[in-house]
Amino acid sequence: MSSPKIAALAMILLLLVYIVLLANTGISLLATDILIGQIMGFLILVFPILALWVIFVELRFGLAAQKLVARVEQQGTWPDLGIETRPSGRAVRASADAAFPRHAAHADANPQDWHAWFTLSLAYDACGDRKRARSAMRKAIALSA
Repeated sequence: MSSPKIAALAMILLLLVYIVLLANTGISLLATDILIGQIMGFLILVFPILALWVIFVELRFGLAAQKLVARVEQQGTWPDLGIETRPSGRAVRASADAAFPRHAAHADANPQDWHAWFTLSLAYDACGDRKRARSAMRKAIALSA
């Protein structure tokens, strides 16, 4: 199992321990007659549930993206972005910015092609735009289903 998966599992376990240990406190605070205590009790119960939801959404996205990466590797169709990389493997920003329009145009010309959106996601990531990279990957995942 990879270290990000282990870290995610550890985070989930710690959150569950937190919920169990503080649930009694949250419930006790909700039962008080003091408004601020009730608000704190509510937040003690709600924030961990919100955190579980965020973790679930992120894990689902990560697993779906990992599955799509495996599919691309299995098919032998890993895209050549035509981007210069540093010895560390990170993209040279100027090279990524220069290559990006080609990948964006290809995805725009092929809006139903999951592989084009997958490639666009990698191009966004190489340009340092993680928000759009994730959005393009979500579209690639949805189209590949």
